[in-house]
Amino acid sequence: MDQTLPDPRRREALTASAAVAALLLAQGLWPRPAAAASLSQAFEARSLAELNAALGWPAPVPSPAVTLAGPDIAENGAAVELTLATTLPGARRLLLLVEKNPAVLSALFELGEAVVPEFVIRVKMAQSSNVWAVATTADGRVFYARRDIRVTLGGCAA
Repeated sequence: MDQTLPDPRRREALTASAAVAALLLAQGLWPRPAAAASLSQAFEARSLAELNAALGWPAPVPSPAVTLAGPDIAENGAAVELTLATTLPGARRLLLLVEKNPAVLSALFELGEAVVPEFVIRVKMAQSSNVWAVATTADGRVFYARRDIRVTLGGCAA
């Protein structure tokens, strides 16, 4: 009897996709069929559960067309430099999420035809956390890149 074990990379990708969906949903950036959540609610979300309550996009998937660069270890969380970009055709938004910050959504960039979708930003990080670059497309698809950043000295007051 041949039993095939599940691919651990697939499981990790599915887990990460669910986490991004939760982040987006809690931030109010996941459009609902009837009405889209407001951006002010998105920036006020304090948890993944709040992000989950507001979004309605399809499950995000990892993509090499979305990139996130930053340090593996940030000596000071008060100013962590990150670079996020996408090469997705039809990209409409590029978001930066810091999972364990007091407010999960750190930045949201609206993309147009004249905008080069690459941004360098410094963010405060309260503690070590997963950081997500999330791109949404005109046809409603959601893609992400994730990076785990260790912070030795937190930069956000709790």
